[in-house]
Amino acid sequence: MIHNLKSALAMLLGLFAVAAQADEAEIRKSLQTRFRDSTVETIAKTPLPGIYEVVVGGRILYTDEKGGFVLIGNLIDIRSSAERDLTSERTAQLAADTLKHSLDLAFKRVRGNGKRVVYTFEDPNCGWCKKLHGELTKVNDVTIYTFLWPILTPESVDKSKAIWCSKDRVKSWDEAMTKGSVTATAKGCDNPVEKNLALAKRFGLRGTPAMLLPDGRQIGGFLTAAQLEQELNAASSK
Repeated sequence: MIHNLKSALAMLLGLFAVAAQADEAEIRKSLQTRFRDSTVETIAKTPLPGIYEVVVGGRILYTDEKGGFVLIGNLIDIRSSAERDLTSERTAQLAADTLKHSLDLAFKRVRGNGKRVVYTFEDPNCGWCKKLHGELTKVNDVTIYTFLWPILTPESVDKSKAIWCSKDRVKSWDEAMTKGSVTATAKGCDNPVEKNLALAKRFGLRGTPAMLLPDGRQIGGFLTAAQLEQELNAASSK
Protein backbone atom coordinates (compact mmCIF):
# COMPACT_ATOMS: atom_id res chain seq x y z
CA MET A 1 0.00 0.00 0.00
CA ILE A 2 2.74 2.46 1.00
CA HIS A 3 4.67 1.58 -2.12
CA ASN A 4 1.59 2.22 -4.28
CA LEU A 5 1.00 5.60 -2.59
CA LYS A 6 4.61 6.62 -3.17
CA SER A 7 4.38 5.61 -6.81
CA ALA A 8 1.12 7.53 -7.27
CA LEU A 9 2.60 10.60 -5.59
CA ALA A 10 5.72 10.45 -7.75
CA MET A 11 3.56 10.15 -10.88
CA LEU A 12 1.41 13.10 -9.79
CA LEU A 13 4.45 15.27 -9.11
CA GLY A 14 5.82 14.30 -12.50
CA LEU A 15 2.60 15.37 -14.19
CA PHE A 16 2.70 18.69 -12.35
CA ALA A 17 6.30 19.24 -13.46
CA VAL A 18 5.45 18.46 -17.09
CA ALA A 19 2.45 20.82 -16.93
CA ALA A 20 4.60 23.59 -15.43
CA GLN A 21 7.22 23.13 -18.15
CA ALA A 22 4.50 23.29 -20.79
CA ASP A 23 3.16 26.52 -19.28
CA GLU A 24 6.63 28.05 -19.18
CA ALA A 25 7.33 27.07 -22.78
CA GLU A 26 4.06 28.62 -23.95
CA ILE A 27 4.68 31.78 -21.93
CA ARG A 28 8.22 32.12 -23.31
CA LYS A 29 7.03 31.63 -26.89
CA SER A 30 4.21 34.14 -26.51
CA LEU A 31 6.17 36.89 -24.77
CA GLN A 32 9.35 36.57 -26.80
CA THR A 33 7.37 37.43 -29.93
CA ARG A 34 6.16 40.58 -28.18
CA PHE A 35 9.48 41.64 -26.64
CA ARG A 36 11.71 41.10 -29.64
CA ASP A 37 14.37 43.57 -28.54
CA SER A 38 14.82 41.92 -25.12
CA THR A 39 15.38 38.40 -23.85
CA VAL A 40 12.89 36.49 -21.74
CA GLU A 41 15.38 35.50 -19.04
CA THR A 42 13.44 33.59 -16.40
CA ILE A 43 9.88 32.39 -15.77
CA ALA A 44 8.69 31.33 -12.32
CA LYS A 45 5.44 30.75 -10.49
CA THR A 46 4.35 33.33 -7.94
CA PRO A 47 2.39 32.68 -4.72
CA LEU A 48 -0.65 34.01 -6.63
CA PRO A 49 -2.37 31.04 -8.36
CA GLY A 50 -2.17 31.15 -12.13
CA ILE A 51 0.24 34.09 -12.19
CA TYR A 52 3.86 33.82 -13.32
CA GLU A 53 6.80 36.16 -12.77
CA VAL A 54 8.74 36.85 -15.97
CA VAL A 55 12.06 38.68 -16.17
CA VAL A 56 12.50 40.42 -19.52
CA GLY A 57 15.72 42.34 -20.01
CA GLY A 58 16.08 42.72 -16.27
CA ARG A 59 12.53 44.02 -15.88
CA ILE A 60 9.94 42.11 -13.84
CA LEU A 61 6.42 41.65 -15.13
CA TYR A 62 3.62 39.18 -14.51
CA THR A 63 1.53 37.05 -16.84
CA ASP A 64 -1.02 34.22 -16.97
CA GLU A 65 -0.39 30.58 -17.92
CA LYS A 66 -0.76 31.33 -21.62
CA GLY A 67 1.27 34.54 -21.76
CA GLY A 68 -1.79 36.30 -23.13
CA PHE A 69 -1.96 39.06 -20.54
CA VAL A 70 0.76 41.14 -18.90
CA LEU A 71 0.65 42.92 -15.55
CA ILE A 72 3.20 45.63 -14.76
CA GLY A 73 3.41 46.73 -11.15
CA ASN A 74 4.37 45.58 -7.69
CA LEU A 75 3.10 42.33 -6.21
CA ILE A 76 2.45 42.82 -2.49
CA ASP A 77 2.08 39.92 -0.05
CA ILE A 78 -0.48 40.99 2.61
CA ARG A 79 -1.06 37.54 4.11
CA SER A 80 0.64 38.59 7.36
CA SER A 81 0.71 41.81 9.35
CA ALA A 82 4.14 42.59 7.89
CA GLU A 83 3.48 43.38 4.24
CA ARG A 84 6.13 42.32 1.74
CA ASP A 85 6.77 43.95 -1.60
CA LEU A 86 7.72 40.82 -3.52
CA THR A 87 8.54 42.75 -6.69
CA SER A 88 10.96 45.11 -4.97
CA GLU A 89 12.61 42.20 -3.17
CA ARG A 90 13.05 40.26 -6.40
CA THR A 91 14.28 43.34 -8.29
CA ALA A 92 16.96 43.92 -5.65
CA GLN A 93 17.93 40.24 -5.75
CA LEU A 94 18.38 40.37 -9.52
CA ALA A 95 20.43 43.57 -9.26
CA ALA A 96 22.64 42.11 -6.54
CA ASP A 97 23.40 39.05 -8.64
CA THR A 98 24.11 41.14 -11.74
CA LEU A 99 26.44 43.49 -9.84
CA LYS A 100 28.33 40.55 -8.37
CA HIS A 101 29.08 39.30 -11.88
CA SER A 102 29.91 42.72 -13.36
CA LEU A 103 32.87 43.82 -11.24
CA ASP A 104 35.20 43.67 -14.23
CA LEU A 105 33.29 46.67 -15.63
CA ALA A 106 34.21 48.90 -12.67
CA PHE A 107 37.37 50.18 -11.02
CA LYS A 108 37.87 49.66 -7.30
CA ARG A 109 38.92 51.87 -4.42
CA VAL A 110 39.52 50.45 -0.95
CA ARG A 111 39.50 52.53 2.21
CA GLY A 112 40.49 51.00 5.55
CA ASN A 113 39.61 47.32 5.85
CA GLY A 114 37.18 47.59 2.91
CA LYS A 115 34.63 45.29 4.54
CA ARG A 116 31.62 47.35 3.56
CA VAL A 117 30.79 47.71 -0.13
CA VAL A 118 29.02 50.29 -2.27
CA TYR A 119 28.61 50.52 -6.05
CA THR A 120 28.48 53.89 -7.81
CA PHE A 121 27.54 54.87 -11.35
CA GLU A 122 29.13 58.19 -12.21
CA ASP A 123 29.88 60.62 -15.03
CA PRO A 124 33.26 62.43 -14.89
CA ASN A 125 31.53 65.72 -15.80
CA CYS A 126 28.82 65.38 -13.14
CA GLY A 127 28.90 68.15 -10.52
CA TRP A 128 27.10 66.08 -7.90
CA CYS A 129 29.53 63.21 -8.55
CA LYS A 130 32.36 65.59 -7.65
CA LYS A 131 30.59 66.52 -4.42
CA LEU A 132 30.05 62.83 -3.69
CA HIS A 133 33.76 62.23 -4.30
CA GLY A 134 34.55 64.59 -1.43
CA GLU A 135 32.07 62.84 0.85
CA LEU A 136 33.45 59.39 0.02
CA THR A 137 36.90 60.44 1.22
CA LYS A 138 35.36 60.81 4.70
CA VAL A 139 34.03 57.23 4.77
CA ASN A 140 36.38 54.56 6.08
CA ASP A 141 36.38 50.75 5.92
CA VAL A 142 34.62 50.62 2.57
CA THR A 143 35.25 49.23 -0.90
CA ILE A 144 33.88 51.42 -3.69
CA TYR A 145 33.25 49.97 -7.14
CA THR A 146 32.72 52.77 -9.66
CA PHE A 147 31.08 52.13 -13.02
CA LEU A 148 31.90 54.86 -15.53
CA TRP A 149 28.53 56.02 -16.86
CA PRO A 150 29.02 58.94 -19.26
CA ILE A 151 25.58 60.30 -20.07
CA LEU A 152 25.91 64.08 -19.80
CA THR A 153 28.03 65.17 -22.77
CA PRO A 154 30.10 63.65 -25.61
CA GLU A 155 33.16 64.83 -23.67
CA SER A 156 32.03 62.61 -20.79
CA VAL A 157 32.49 59.60 -23.04
CA ASP A 158 36.00 60.67 -24.03
CA LYS A 159 36.97 61.31 -20.41
CA SER A 160 35.55 57.98 -19.26
CA LYS A 161 37.50 56.08 -21.90
CA ALA A 162 40.68 57.98 -21.01
CA ILE A 163 40.22 57.18 -17.31
CA TRP A 164 39.66 53.50 -18.02
CA CYS A 165 42.67 53.28 -20.34
CA SER A 166 45.03 55.11 -17.95
CA LYS A 167 47.75 53.26 -16.05
CA ASP A 168 46.21 54.26 -12.72
CA ARG A 169 42.41 54.48 -12.99
CA VAL A 170 41.92 55.62 -9.40
CA LYS A 171 44.43 58.44 -9.75
CA SER A 172 42.95 59.48 -13.08
CA TRP A 173 39.46 59.50 -11.58
CA ASP A 174 40.64 61.57 -8.61
CA GLU A 175 42.10 64.15 -11.00
CA ALA A 176 38.87 64.28 -12.98
CA MET A 177 36.85 64.80 -9.80
CA THR A 178 39.14 67.39 -8.21
CA LYS A 179 40.70 69.18 -11.19
CA GLY A 180 38.18 68.48 -13.93
CA SER A 181 40.85 67.23 -16.30
CA VAL A 182 41.96 63.83 -17.57
CA THR A 183 45.25 63.06 -19.27
CA ALA A 184 44.48 61.18 -22.46
CA THR A 185 46.54 58.09 -23.23
CA ALA A 186 48.48 57.73 -26.45
CA LYS A 187 46.12 55.03 -27.62
CA GLY A 188 42.79 53.69 -26.49
CA CYS A 189 41.91 50.29 -25.09
CA ASP A 190 38.92 48.03 -24.67
CA ASN A 191 36.53 49.82 -22.34
CA PRO A 192 33.22 48.99 -20.63
CA VAL A 193 31.34 52.20 -21.45
CA GLU A 194 28.71 50.60 -23.70
CA LYS A 195 28.20 47.71 -21.27
CA ASN A 196 27.85 50.14 -18.38
CA LEU A 197 25.20 52.10 -20.28
CA ALA A 198 23.26 48.85 -20.75
CA LEU A 199 23.78 47.91 -17.10
CA ALA A 200 22.44 51.24 -15.87
CA LYS A 201 19.42 50.85 -18.15
CA ARG A 202 18.83 47.37 -16.72
CA PHE A 203 18.79 48.81 -13.20
CA GLY A 204 16.49 51.63 -14.22
CA LEU A 205 18.98 54.31 -13.18
CA ARG A 206 17.93 57.82 -14.13
CA GLY A 207 20.78 60.17 -13.23
CA THR A 208 24.27 60.48 -11.85
CA PRO A 209 25.48 59.78 -9.34
CA ALA A 210 23.60 56.57 -8.55
CA MET A 211 24.52 54.23 -5.71
CA LEU A 212 23.61 50.64 -4.92
CA LEU A 213 24.37 48.32 -2.03
CA PRO A 214 25.47 44.67 -2.30
CA ASP A 215 21.89 43.53 -1.65
CA GLY A 216 20.87 45.32 -4.85
CA ARG A 217 19.03 48.19 -3.22
CA GLN A 218 19.38 51.63 -4.77
CA ILE A 219 20.12 54.25 -2.14
CA GLY A 220 19.66 57.35 -4.22
CA GLY A 221 22.10 59.76 -5.78
CA PHE A 222 24.20 62.16 -3.76
CA LEU A 223 24.51 61.28 -0.06
CA THR A 224 26.58 62.93 2.62
CA ALA A 225 29.22 60.83 4.38
CA ALA A 226 26.94 60.58 7.43
CA GLN A 227 23.99 59.39 5.34
CA LEU A 228 26.12 56.82 3.54
CA GLU A 229 27.55 55.59 6.84
CA GLN A 230 24.00 55.02 8.05
CA GLU A 231 23.09 53.02 4.93
CA LEU A 232 26.30 50.95 5.04
CA ASN A 233 25.90 50.17 8.73
CA ALA A 234 22.28 49.14 8.25
CA ALA A 235 23.25 46.86 5.38
CA SER A 236 26.11 45.33 7.37
CA SER A 237 23.84 44.53 10.31
CA LYS A 238 21.46 42.40 8.20
